[in-house]
Amino acid sequence: MDKFTSPQGERVKRMILTKQFRCIHSASCQCTKGHLSENVLFLVFQHLNWNPKLIAALSSVCKWFDDFAKRVLWKEFCRTRAPKMMLDLQSSGSHSVDGNWRALGKLLLYCSGCKKGGLFNSIHIPGHFVYQTRFSGTSGKSFLLPKCRTDVLYVSDPCEHLDQGEEGDIGFFRGVFKSFATSKVRKMLIKKGAKLHPREVCPYCKAKLWSMLQAKMIPQSASCRLGSYEDCVEYYVCLNGHMLGICTLLPLSDSEEATELE
Repeated sequence: MDKFTSPQGERVKRMILTKQFRCIHSASCQCTKGHLSENVLFLVFQHLNWNPKLIAALSSVCKWFDDFAKRVLWKEFCRTRAPKMMLDLQSSGSHSVDGNWRALGKLLLYCSGCKKGGLFNSIHIPGHFVYQTRFSGTSGKSFLLPKCRTDVLYVSDPCEHLDQGEEGDIGFFRGVFKSFATSKVRKMLIKKGAKLHPREVCPYCKAKLWSMLQAKMIPQSASCRLGSYEDCVEYYVCLNGHMLGICTLLPLSDSEEATELE
């Protein structure tokens, strides 16, 4: 270690500083003084309980932070918010998920809404963040045809947007498949020759989308599970296995009857 002479004439050893990591990903990056180590950032965000707003803010600083957030921070966010679901999604042996961790993190906390002329050709309802959402693998079975029910699909409770004029009460739901690349749903979509949407993409991972309505793969049990009108359920599945859908909700009393019939 280097040494220097103190004002008192004593010889004092200089402290070794933690290695700094410079951003080599972007020529325009302002991080000219280097980055903290990944271990330090991990501990900071662990203390912050993997706050998603702060993770998103960090990701916008530069590509180095964005890469670290994708690899580590969003993964820890998902594992903290939905530990059993994440454990199951990775139980096939993969250390990753279909798409990426940031896309899955967004799916956990963001309702995509809809826009006129978009996926659902409906009224404009802006997307928004939600405080909390329950995802259920048991509910997911209701969205699969009987021959596909060995697949694992986690689906959220509908996010309710009430009193939407002539459209009535609208519900948005979202979900994710486990190991979608080897799922029976994907094989059936391919066998049917289902067409991918020509313009719209998944709001979570930007992958292309299949319409389950056009493929005639929406079972009646889906409307029962959602508490919605049978002919007013539509959902899409992207190439990475993310699902997003819309339904028109029944009045509360009718919804309760539908649940009993299921």
